[in-house]
Amino acid sequence: MKTTVKVTFNPSTVDGRMGTIVYLVTRHRKIRQISTCYKVFPSEWDDQQSVLVPPSNCKRTEIVKSIAQYVFWDLKILNAIVAKHDNQSNDYKADDIIADFKSYVDDNSLFIFMGSIINTLISQNQKVTAKNYRSVLNNIKRFLNGKDIPFDVIDSEFMDLYKKYLLSVGNTANTMSFNNRIVRAVYNKAVEQGLTIDRLPFSFVFTGAEMKRRSALSLEDLKRLRNLNLHIKPELEFARDIFIFLFLCRGMSFKDAAFLKKTDVYEGIISYRRHKEGQLVQLKNEDKIDDIIKRYSTKDSPYLLPIISNPGENEEKQHDTALHMTNKRLKKIAKKMNLPIELTTLVARHTWAKIAKNKGVHISLIMEALGFKSIKATQIYLDSIDSSSITVNSSHLDKANELIISEL
Repeated sequence: MKTTVKVTFNPSTVDGRMGTIVYLVTRHRKIRQISTCYKVFPSEWDDQQSVLVPPSNCKRTEIVKSIAQYVFWDLKILNAIVAKHDNQSNDYKADDIIADFKSYVDDNSLFIFMGSIINTLISQNQKVTAKNYRSVLNNIKRFLNGKDIPFDVIDSEFMDLYKKYLLSVGNTANTMSFNNRIVRAVYNKAVEQGLTIDRLPFSFVFTGAEMKRRSALSLEDLKRLRNLNLHIKPELEFARDIFIFLFLCRGMSFKDAAFLKKTDVYEGIISYRRHKEGQLVQLKNEDKIDDIIKRYSTKDSPYLLPIISNPGENEEKQHDTALHMTNKRLKKIAKKMNLPIELTTLVARHTWAKIAKNKGVHISLIMEALGFKSIKATQIYLDSIDSSSITVNSSHLDKANELIISEL
């Protein structure tokens, strides 16, 4: 006899209160019930068609739509479990289906599996990658309202819903691609470990990179920013000075500036390794750079600038907080100045590159200064300019930087 799975609604015994969505598994005329955590009002359930009916234009609309999606996924899992039992043997009971369903999510859980990958990355000291995976996991949890799912739910339809969610919360194409690549990597690992079969959910999912126009300040606006009187707002003044510091240091990244140590400055040269690529960078400590260092350097810290305020205490988190606050304050400054762009620490890097190009600095020098590994990558920043090669050394870079900052 065929096993059937149906959805029904158990109303509350109290009028006006929400009832519970339940699943009924029937096998050999024996009915077993699975109570869910999904609560809806009687008006949100169509008893004749056994479907949820989201109300129009109210707070409950999206909630009921989400519940309907979860019910759809649960039914897919239940029917897959039934099919598995049918293929293996005819000698099973409705209770077996229910037992398998209750243990299914834990054994094939997206959240738990991603958490184990993150723990492995941390144990391998891959902190940046672990942080990226954690960010995507938290994002998926928001998308699913905190409800874990098994991998068998992830198909092209699931990924399309995830895309719509990412768009609804304002993600750019590149941010969506970043999220999709990590979900794909996790899914492929799950397939390799036999947690699911490959349903090819990423066939039509964007995982590339979209070319976008980067914002940069004009030299005139950069001068206005540097000369802006912010003495009565020291937190804004510090954010502005950090921006100027990054620009003066050939578009240095905020993270590299945050972790610069006093020992990195020797005989007028600042030497450090880029956090992102690990490349050694050496640049001349120009007077304008040194002025900012002297203004903010503190005795008790090993760091050059007071971005990491408590050395040795969860420094990565301090960096993240400082970056967030600095960008927030830079946006306030941009508004105060009526700048045509949104100001962030990255704009210092783009501005250095733009002014370098306008000053006629060779693309090979700009490439070296920005830490790119190819002319092609540099041209993403600079549109199209002459790409013939020349030999690059520190003195060339220092001369180029002197030319760029001379008018500031």
